[in-house]
Amino acid sequence: MLARTILRPRLLFAAIFVGCTGLLGFGLYLQHALDLQPCPMCILQRYAFVAVGIIGLVAAIHNPAGWGRRAYAVLVALAGLAGGGVAARHTWLEHNPPAIADCGPDLEFMVGSFPLGEALPMIFRGSGDCSKVQWTWLNLSIAEWSLVAFIGIVAIAAVTWAIAGKRKA
Repeated sequence: MLARTILRPRLLFAAIFVGCTGLLGFGLYLQHALDLQPCPMCILQRYAFVAVGIIGLVAAIHNPAGWGRRAYAVLVALAGLAGGGVAARHTWLEHNPPAIADCGPDLEFMVGSFPLGEALPMIFRGSGDCSKVQWTWLNLSIAEWSLVAFIGIVAIAAVTWAIAGKRKA
């Protein structure tokens, strides 16, 4: 009985929205209260959380049936996979920092000064800022926690996609 209550697509999409909002709020707390400045890859992960959260909110409010639920689940999964890819690369950079770590330009400068085709490789190459672990909890860095969150988001999207075909309304 409890599983039927919890596994409602509308509730799952709302949980995704609330979770992303909480993660973004915590990121702002780390930035403003603890003075931890986000690197370009951290900012991209925030954008992915914003995208996932907005899709989750729209899906929860819209609450479509059948294929509509599956479409929202696919959108959430795609945004989650994109964010997870950035978080995985960020985690890799933390464990394998570049040989010459420099503090590269920030995201705003890169996107404003270079064409997108040049800026994206620069972002994913990482800088000294991206390889530095500034905060940990339970021995996991912020990037690793983001990766865990994105894996959870994609898992919830997969569950939502699976149960959306079984329910008509």
